[in-house]
Amino acid sequence: MDLFNVLTLIGGLCLFLFGMNIMGQALERSAGNRLQSMLGKLTTNKVAGLLTGIGVTAIIQSSSATTVMVVGFVNSGLMSLRQAINVIMGANVGTTVTAWILSLGGISGDNIVLKLFKPMSFTPILALVGIVLYMFCKSKKKQDVGTIFLGFAVLMFGMDIMTGAVSGLADIPEFQELFLLFQNPILGVLAGAVLTAVIQSSSASVGVLQALAVTGRVSYGAAIPIIMGQNIGTCITAILSSLGTNKNAKRAALVHLSFNVIGTTVWLIIFTVISKVFSPALFSEAASMPGVAVAHSVFNILCTLLLLPASKLLEKLVCKLVPDPKAPEAVAELDERLLGTPAIALERCRALTVDMAECSAKALKNSLCCLTSYDPALAQEIREAEEKSDHYEDILGTYLVKLSSRQIGERESTDAALYLKLIGDLERISDHAVNLLESAEELNEKQIVFSTGGLAEMDSLCRAVDEIIDLTVKALTESDLQAANRVEPLEQVIDRLKDDMRTRHILRLQQQNCSMEAGFVWSDLLTNLERTADHCSNIAGGLIDAAHYSMNIHESLRAVRSDSEIFREQYREYAEKYLSV
Repeated sequence: MDLFNVLTLIGGLCLFLFGMNIMGQALERSAGNRLQSMLGKLTTNKVAGLLTGIGVTAIIQSSSATTVMVVGFVNSGLMSLRQAINVIMGANVGTTVTAWILSLGGISGDNIVLKLFKPMSFTPILALVGIVLYMFCKSKKKQDVGTIFLGFAVLMFGMDIMTGAVSGLADIPEFQELFLLFQNPILGVLAGAVLTAVIQSSSASVGVLQALAVTGRVSYGAAIPIIMGQNIGTCITAILSSLGTNKNAKRAALVHLSFNVIGTTVWLIIFTVISKVFSPALFSEAASMPGVAVAHSVFNILCTLLLLPASKLLEKLVCKLVPDPKAPEAVAELDERLLGTPAIALERCRALTVDMAECSAKALKNSLCCLTSYDPALAQEIREAEEKSDHYEDILGTYLVKLSSRQIGERESTDAALYLKLIGDLERISDHAVNLLESAEELNEKQIVFSTGGLAEMDSLCRAVDEIIDLTVKALTESDLQAANRVEPLEQVIDRLKDDMRTRHILRLQQQNCSMEAGFVWSDLLTNLERTADHCSNIAGGLIDAAHYSMNIHESLRAVRSDSEIFREQYREYAEKYLSV
């Protein structure tokens, strides 16, 4: 094997890894909603978690990616440590699917049916279909399907190149002697662990082993320990991803390592005993590509059967290895590991947007209370809520921009744009809460009192704004479109109420029933209350648009107003309630 063969082998490995990466990313985008659904059904039930891990890993073709995803979920509070353990165990079984796909390359024979099953027979067709879908289709879903086909084609071409590059090794005595060294199980485990840690993919390292198996010089006695070591080496990705996370996320990564180390240790001892005592003929036979896939699957299934009943003990072990910190740790609100799974990342963004809505709504409601009964403690809560709302906008805005810059589906792109609009309006509502508080403080400090008629009018406007806030929060938190549709007619009533109040206030000034100083505060209150209602209208319009896969808020609001039967009836209802002061 000369230098050019080595370069060819490296090139084939690079194509293999690149194909696996782009195929996995496209599969993840295509299966985004299904991934969210599968993970949403997670319970503490062991079997459910196990099957979820198998399913997700089979979809995205990478146990490392699944485990990193799980670390992100645990770090963000989307998943408990106990749930994570079961999913991680399932991921180890799900990753064996890749080896079975690659083993199709070992099919030989002149039969036309057998030739059709050989990947290099149908891979060029997949590549052709993939490039057509990718280059000539505008639909992102079709482009993702094209990327999946192209990724698989590149992966298989890389595998074929690797197989061709190592085929000449069969005649080199030194190569055979090297694998005789791996008959020592410990050396085999170390070799598998190091190779997998370097390329950070157990599927890829199994693919390399399958390519080497084509030479006919790799025995099962050497291949099985290498496969065991590959399971340990793949943990490096999760360990690296857990750096800088909270304690439970570190524990999840440690579960992955502990599971594979304990499983490998137990079955390596059993393998060594069987090898020394019984010396099965199978261990001396040359491994084939399908044989490596079988060994990989059997080993991972045996590890799962061994440790699944002991998942609680595994949880206790990692909790002792990573103890609770003495000082309380800050909870990571958004985890960048979730960016690789847009559907899950957006679900987390939605949860924080709901938290932000409740925070802003509470600040606004508290400020309305301060207008009638000023309370310094409540004032402090309002200012803290406004700062919290600013923090939400900052982290959510940054996160959503990062997510939008990735290749995501049309639905995910629409949702990301919606949340970016919502957080802007919610942050402004909290700002108006502080503005109202400052007006309340001015009224309190200067002992300004509105006229009896003015107080009745302000009470009516405050009640209307309080209701529009409730409708908006309900529409957002419960995805209630009926509540969203009621926001716009109420906002129109608030606009009319504000105009009427401004007109009547001018009359009071002319009749000297109100002071100029009170007039300035009155004007500020009307402005902030009316603008709060405007932001509620924007939020409701955005929710209605998103439900119809559109982000044209003004078109949506026009559509609501044009529905005369519903809109006018609701408008009359609110007009009777708030305009009859």
